[in-house]
Amino acid sequence: MSTLKLRYFASLREALGPSESFTAEPLPATVAALRATLVERGGAHAQVLAPGRALRCAVNQELVEDDAALADGDEVAFFPPVTGG
Repeated sequence: MSTLKLRYFASLREALGPSESFTAEPLPATVAALRATLVERGGAHAQVLAPGRALRCAVNQELVEDDAALADGDEVAFFPPVTGG
């Protein structure tokens, strides 16, 4: 089985906790596929990761787009967009 380390920040952390392990065979190929798989779990995952909800994502601490590829052992972080001033 392949495993990803999922991390959540800000409001997502409040709903889902700080982190969790995600194990699957095969792993979702992209960030978008991972997000869709997590939404299918229902509950809080479906609410905070829902399609259309603006979220940012980082893989191994680098900001990526939804089409970024995933590999075994990656750390995937989800967080709401932030603005600065």
